[in-house]
Amino acid sequence: MHKNTIKLIIDDCLNVLETLPNESVDLILLDPPYNISLTDWDIFTDYISWAQLWITEAYRVLKKNGNCIIFGGTQFEGKKTGDLYELIHYIRHNTKFNIANTIVWYYKNGISAKRFFANRHEEIIWIVKNKNYYFDLDAVRVPYNEETKTLYLKDKRLNPETIEKGKNPTNVWEIGRLNGNSKERVGHPTQKPKELIRRIIRGLSPENGQVLDFFAGSCVTGIVAIEEKRSAILCDTDPLAKDYLKKHFDNTFFNLDDFL
Repeated sequence: MHKNTIKLIIDDCLNVLETLPNESVDLILLDPPYNISLTDWDIFTDYISWAQLWITEAYRVLKKNGNCIIFGGTQFEGKKTGDLYELIHYIRHNTKFNIANTIVWYYKNGISAKRFFANRHEEIIWIVKNKNYYFDLDAVRVPYNEETKTLYLKDKRLNPETIEKGKNPTNVWEIGRLNGNSKERVGHPTQKPKELIRRIIRGLSPENGQVLDFFAGSCVTGIVAIEEKRSAILCDTDPLAKDYLKKHFDNTFFNLDDFL
């Protein structure tokens, strides 16, 4: 029987990536740092120069039919900084990656604003190596409500089997952000909800596949991968990542030691 595993490495992502074999990963899921005012980079060009290194390595380790997801947003400070749009521009014009989809993560709870429209979404890009990428729509379909399902089943033009499976969730996902009191919280400031990560892992990687997150942050990718019967390789420079991962497992019936 296949045994799924989880590995967390506290190190620079470039050091970890160079140890991974070519085309060994089914899904890369990333929430990279963007705001250079919080890091060691002083100018925009330094950020892109750094990003191109891990983008190149991501392409190398991703399987031919693999998927890569990158979370991000746009900086509003009025200065040119590294953000998702700049990464998209670089990827489209300087790599062999293709954009399969842009996903909008919509949430109702957010920060108020007086000088611009209050933000209630985050963009996610889905990039691939070729048109034969893995995608399991049935794994992420959303059930119709009973009234709609009954109505559709009466329509002879529609396939009853497809209706029973549910609908395509589209590329706009309404999933709430974690509030401060959420039981999922492990202490990381930008932790993503498990529901969001679960949809990505279910739809874009096969069961018993290999998931890679080299900006692991809260390590939510790792716990969801295990829950969904995948293996995970996690990397982060923050030693607290070990504590975050342990807290995730403490909130489940899984024993972390069983997967190391």
